[in-house]
Amino acid sequence: QMIFQDPFSSLNPRMRVSEIIAEPLITHKICKGKELTQRVSELMEIVGLDPALKNRFPHEFSGGQRQRIGIARAIALEPDLIICDEPVSALDVSIQAQILNLLKRLQTELNLTYIFIAHGIPAVKYISDRIAVMYMGEIVEMADNEDLFRNTLHPYTNKLISTVPSLDPKNRTIGDDDAVADELNQEHGEVTGCKFASRCPFATDYCHNVRPELREHKPGH
Repeated sequence: QMIFQDPFSSLNPRMRVSEIIAEPLITHKICKGKELTQRVSELMEIVGLDPALKNRFPHEFSGGQRQRIGIARAIALEPDLIICDEPVSALDVSIQAQILNLLKRLQTELNLTYIFIAHGIPAVKYISDRIAVMYMGEIVEMADNEDLFRNTLHPYTNKLISTVPSLDPKNRTIGDDDAVADELNQEHGEVTGCKFASRCPFATDYCHNVRPELREHKPGH
């Protein structure tokens, strides 16, 4: 199943909440009648919504509540795997924390596996057991959560981590020396060497001509 990025456009505005959550159960002929009604109420309670609101339409809910509806729909069929496509990026920061906590709780209670796609490093660090860092469509580093942040190897991963704001003034940086040399300003067409070479402080002529392959630096990293 899937949890979508935009809680506004991912819900049918003409369907009531009860219909949205019940749709996968009806489609796959899981239950009907009173059993269906009861299951919808259970799912709403699981994600922190009042079942008494099940006859309302999506526009009558806040962004965080709509995302909870989307989560209820995603867990309705008791899946083994849920793809979370930027599930908190469209929400206010305070609401993001609530949704992340909900996802963590459901993961434990329902024995779920997530593929959690996001740009925000704090959210990725909080939710993930294992992290793959991608640059221009390719994985550049992959490791367990703690190992990735403690023993960062790739310069792009370092840049991502360095963008996280710090409360300590000593750790704050202003600007980015190579901000103009981002992927949007790279030449169009196939890159023969490393895609990160134009931004990498360690790049040599070799890097511009030979594309690096993923290799295991140590077990699991």
